[in-house]
Amino acid sequence: MSTIGRLRRRAEFLAAASGRRFHNERLSAQGLVRADDAAVSDDGLRIGFTITKRVGHATERNRIRRRLRAAVAQAAGDLPARKADVVLVARRPALHAPFATLIDDLRRAVAVVTKPQSGKPTEAGRTPSRRGRGKGAPASGASASAPLLASGATASAATSGPAPAPAKAPFPPSHACDGPTDG
Repeated sequence: MSTIGRLRRRAEFLAAASGRRFHNERLSAQGLVRADDAAVSDDGLRIGFTITKRVGHATERNRIRRRLRAAVAQAAGDLPARKADVVLVARRPALHAPFATLIDDLRRAVAVVTKPQSGKPTEAGRTPSRRGRGKGAPASGASASAPLLASGATASAATSGPAPAPAKAPFPPSHACDGPTDG
């Protein structure tokens, strides 16, 4: 396996953010499989680290970064050899998590975000999403067994009484001084 490179430029981090994602309580991973082009160096897997200031003070963020780098070095032989960019976004629990747990999280995260795209594209050119209802599922209020009336409502909804009133719009935001607006 080739060596693991590092992401250094902001554009590389942003490109990886447009790919697959993996989340758990200790870290999030964002990854994008790169196309084979000559502009990119021969590094196979490249990893970048992001630890925001919300995680803690500088010493804590640096400790998390060192732990993640050591986990990458330890798991380098088990990581996939695909040409991919992966960004690891650390969370606070990564500071005190057992090191073996970090290594397992890293292996799972990299495997998930560097998995090649699969599935046939839909008519819009996109791969089908696993979220949402799709075309064949009934609407939220209608059951699959209730027949549809000509108006689009189900028979059970039409016989249960008048339709509920539409929800009122929320109140306009209050002003700091509760006085008239400057308008």
